[in-house]
Amino acid sequence: MSVRTAAPALAAAILFGASTPLAKFLTGSVPPLLLAGLLYLGSGLGLGALLLLRRLAWPRRDHAAGGPAIPRAEIPWLLGAILAGGVAGPALLMAGLTTTGAASASLLLNVEGVFTALIAWIVFRENADRQIVLGMFAIVAGGVLLSWQAEGATLSPGALLVVAACACWAIDNNLTRKVSSNDAVLIACIKGLFAGACNTAVALAAGARLPEALPLASAMVVGFAGYGVSLALFVVALRHLGTARTGAYFSVAPLFGVILSFALWPQVPDLLFWLAGGLMAIGVWLHLRERHEHEHTHEPMMHTHAHRHDEHHQHAHAFAWDGKEPHVHPHVHAAMKHRHSHYPDIHHRHGH
Repeated sequence: MSVRTAAPALAAAILFGASTPLAKFLTGSVPPLLLAGLLYLGSGLGLGALLLLRRLAWPRRDHAAGGPAIPRAEIPWLLGAILAGGVAGPALLMAGLTTTGAASASLLLNVEGVFTALIAWIVFRENADRQIVLGMFAIVAGGVLLSWQAEGATLSPGALLVVAACACWAIDNNLTRKVSSNDAVLIACIKGLFAGACNTAVALAAGARLPEALPLASAMVVGFAGYGVSLALFVVALRHLGTARTGAYFSVAPLFGVILSFALWPQVPDLLFWLAGGLMAIGVWLHLRERHEHEHTHEPMMHTHAHRHDEHHQHAHAFAWDGKEPHVHPHVHAAMKHRHSHYPDIHHRHGH
């Protein structure tokens, strides 16, 4: 696997990891549930503006042959992802944080990567060899060390709620994989608007008040980068890497958050930080050196996504094409059998 292939997942982890210490500045002036809603809302509104600017700047990018719309058959997957990860997940986390220490909650949040991989491997039958499994566990172990504190984690009711939130996000990750061939910006925009509106409405109904202009704008900006752009990159990574590998790369997000925290609140990293960083580096290295190759069969399928006319996209067009690539339109893949190195991307979700 090349660094270029893994770059979207790692970039998503950097942005999301950086959003945590930045959001810490806002916790004193914005209630937790309202802050979660504003972060998601900022991501949705920001990406909506980006979609509008893109349409104005490149009106022919999504031409009449396809457009960016999500196919009707895939909408239930997207709605499930929104309800699980955008509505239930944050609500469970905020409820759990009321009776769980920050250190314990941080430790428990690493369970998301494990749940994501297990669902991908067991339920959706995504392939994984020993190297990928070891790499995932090395990254998760690094996250555990990174967030470890003396009090550890306990199975209190609050802790169980945090674990339930991780399960919701793991379900979200796997359901989003089902729609990852569509416009990543559009998917992230819809999720941000829906989840942000729900959480903000619940917070306001519970008595919270909107903050002043500066913290409100700050939450929106942090949400746009750390939740919106990050989520769009995460969807792109799902498209090319599959769920388990993307989830493993995304699990390094706490490392980037801690690094930024050290920059904002200067301190000397302790031994656990260096051990955690080493484990995560080993895990990423194991994933980057993966080479999965065998003869495989592509079943006939039809879908829509940005593509170039490579070996998997040799098709005619029923519309006037200007020759520019990549482009977007519904296209049909004929049955094909061949052998090459590949990952469980949108074209290689086959059995072994």
